[in-house]
Amino acid sequence: MPGTKASTPADGTYSPAWRTFSKILLRPGIRMMMRLDWRGQEHIPATGPVILAANHLSYMDIFAVSLFADSAGRYPVFLAKSSLFGIPVLGRIIGALGQLPVYRGQADAGLVLKQAAHLVAETNSCVIFYPEATVTRDPEKWPMVSKTGVARLALESGVPVVPIAHWGAQRILPYGDILPRILPRKTVQVLAGPPVDLSEFAGQPLTNAVLRAATDKIMRVVAGQVGELRGQTPPAEFYHPAVARRQLRQDLRALQEAGDAGNGPTGDGAPAP
Repeated sequence: MPGTKASTPADGTYSPAWRTFSKILLRPGIRMMMRLDWRGQEHIPATGPVILAANHLSYMDIFAVSLFADSAGRYPVFLAKSSLFGIPVLGRIIGALGQLPVYRGQADAGLVLKQAAHLVAETNSCVIFYPEATVTRDPEKWPMVSKTGVARLALESGVPVVPIAHWGAQRILPYGDILPRILPRKTVQVLAGPPVDLSEFAGQPLTNAVLRAATDKIMRVVAGQVGELRGQTPPAEFYHPAVARRQLRQDLRALQEAGDAGNGPTGDGAPAP
């Protein structure tokens, strides 16, 4: 089988034959699973490294965004755990397709992303990045607060970030479901915008504050595009699962205290005689 051996660290090189095979297999396969309504491919550069920063609604949206990148003439690349490259068969396949490894064994997460940034820049890859790191937990399915890895990756590498918004994949495979609802075929909308201007952060030390500001700027653009697809205005603040859980606990505690106070000393809602 051509491509990167499982024992050899992947470096972004790939087998043209395996990429061609994946296109033959996946292009019609994805179109069988969903209808696609997309626009903005012109914002994805035809050559050179680029990061596509997308919202995350369902595991099914991985296929929609991948085919969207393919329609713009770019082969989609994902950052994958380096351990996957050591798995027999699977490791050889994803290595042959030119997927990029993230070496999470490093103690410093910043160093991990710095290594990834060099790979992205050097391999001229079109990297799909989900800044939220998982499917959104926002009850209304807006982009939630994101990890700062996308900003570090972009600022470390100098690679442009194209914002990608999509809507509809969650109807095919809602989060938590195992079996996709393919029939009847559902439409997934995908929209790309111009690269996000991060020039205000250039040359600054990559502190937590800088990375947070850059990440939020990227995701505000993505959220705005999601709103365009939905015909709605996104919330002013990103949903934060930890903050929401804390607020829920506080609300439940307040309700309990109010109920205890209302029951009075007799415990039956009436004052003691």
